[in-house]
Amino acid sequence: MSTASESAPRPPAPAPVARRAALVRRERRRRARRLAWNVVGLVVFATLVFPVFWMISTALKPDTEINSLAPTWLSTDTTFQHFRDAIARPYFWDTVKNSLIVVGAVVALSMVVAFLAAVALAKYRFTGNKLFVVLVIGILMLPQAGLVIPLYVVLARYGLTNELMGLVLTHMVILLPFAVWTLRGFILGIPRELEEAAMVDGSSRLGAFVRILLPLVAPGLVATSVFVFITSWNEYIFANVILTDQSNHTLTVWLSYFYGTSRNVDWGGLMAASTLTAIPVVIFFLLVQRKIAFGLTAGAVKA
Repeated sequence: MSTASESAPRPPAPAPVARRAALVRRERRRRARRLAWNVVGLVVFATLVFPVFWMISTALKPDTEINSLAPTWLSTDTTFQHFRDAIARPYFWDTVKNSLIVVGAVVALSMVVAFLAAVALAKYRFTGNKLFVVLVIGILMLPQAGLVIPLYVVLARYGLTNELMGLVLTHMVILLPFAVWTLRGFILGIPRELEEAAMVDGSSRLGAFVRILLPLVAPGLVATSVFVFITSWNEYIFANVILTDQSNHTLTVWLSYFYGTSRNVDWGGLMAASTLTAIPVVIFFLLVQRKIAFGLTAGAVKA
């Protein structure tokens, strides 16, 4: 009797118990995936932050620790002498002024031209509209290094070499295609019915443009202007080729003189100068980071 009862098939588990076990397994897999992605994110974050940390920590170390064979993560004798030496070097304030002039002019002119071009491409249909968009994308694919010689020849023909205006025009040539493409996508995401409703209510086309389109496209303008600001501020190749006089150099070109041709490199001064150069970009980015994310996301909806 006991043998027959032992060989009999066991009854299936109740449905709620099996469903609960499946939910537990699914939750464990979800937590494992989340943990794996968190680890990947931490590794990527550490990889990106480590150079910045090493730059700042090196700028705060004395020369004995910097040149020591045994590297130290944090200095036990923090010093700001490298920052004072970097600021006291020749042409520092001149290069700061030149960089601010170039970046300010590039951002202002690029935003005006790119916005008007983006409105024309997004709101109006004319012959060659699609071809112009294709050309803009094609220009974005060109390597910047390949444009150095042609742009220098054109600027030399009009006497704009070693002039800040020549660098401003060069940066606009580089940055306008991206600015036009980004703003066009953002404007396409704004319904045309909003402007039409404003004109039905008695507003003129210009009034609808100022009261409706311009406020809605403001996040896109901010996001694009920040990209233009960061790219123009950090640009080195064209500034080094076009500007030959040290008094006309920008900060990125001024940084290159810390290295020189000797093996005895002032690493502390170089790291301090690099930190000073990066501070304006970091501050500007932190102030508008939310509008950057919103503007680029909204502008990427339409193609």
